[in-house]
Amino acid sequence: MRKMQEKIIDDLKVKPSIDPKEEIRKSIDFMKEYLKKNSFLKTLVLGISGGQDSTLTGKLAQMAIQEMRDETGDNDYQFIAVRLPYGKQADEADAMDSIAFMNADKTVRVDIKPMADAAVAAVEEDGPEISDFNKGNIKARERMIAQYAIAGQTKGAVLGTDHAAEAVTGFYTKFGDGAADITPIWRLDKRQGKALLEELHAPKHLYEKVPTADLEDNRPALPDEAALGVRYEDIDNYLEGKEVSEKAAETIENWYIKTEHKRHLPINIYDDFWK
Repeated sequence: MRKMQEKIIDDLKVKPSIDPKEEIRKSIDFMKEYLKKNSFLKTLVLGISGGQDSTLTGKLAQMAIQEMRDETGDNDYQFIAVRLPYGKQADEADAMDSIAFMNADKTVRVDIKPMADAAVAAVEEDGPEISDFNKGNIKARERMIAQYAIAGQTKGAVLGTDHAAEAVTGFYTKFGDGAADITPIWRLDKRQGKALLEELHAPKHLYEKVPTADLEDNRPALPDEAALGVRYEDIDNYLEGKEVSEKAAETIENWYIKTEHKRHLPINIYDDFWK
């Protein structure tokens, strides 16, 4: 195994193989313990895209909340699924299928188009023109603003959907979808997340669909793998300690190095991260 590969696997705590039932229980217990430790919290809040990661995280969150209600008799515990389209979303049906599968206690819809467009217009009024790529990051950050606004009014914690195959490439927006209070599936790669959804009997079309960030106006359906230049199969194999091609390994490692700042807290003068 490559030296860099060993370091990354250790950093991200990925197992070469998993027991889906065991990992489901770990994630549920993790969320329950977080709620018990922070007894002022009553809700878990998550943005739902209709893809694999939010479907899995949302289902696990709903299961954790249901157990909290059953164990405490406190019906104030709630899971809030948040739909955050930018205008009309092409895969809206998938998002609603996802929410139906997780049987979310409550669904809130926030159209982030007015928010994102207003932010772009405000900056461009006396600043630089915002590129389509940059606007995509603004959309992600507006989505997180909405989730924290809901959490702030409901004594909630915001869940993140970050997982190992996403973390290793930094394929998320810093302080956007990368912002959250807790990340219940962080240690899992894409293949392992799919295994959990299969164990939970999720609709196949929700985890077999082509992953896409859907942030850019000009390239709304750009597959993640096209943007990254490497297949998730190769990323998963790499994270599980298996051999991959030299090109795939170099691509993954280059992403890891280039995006290391995203996995680090804000840097202060005593920090040697940047030196």
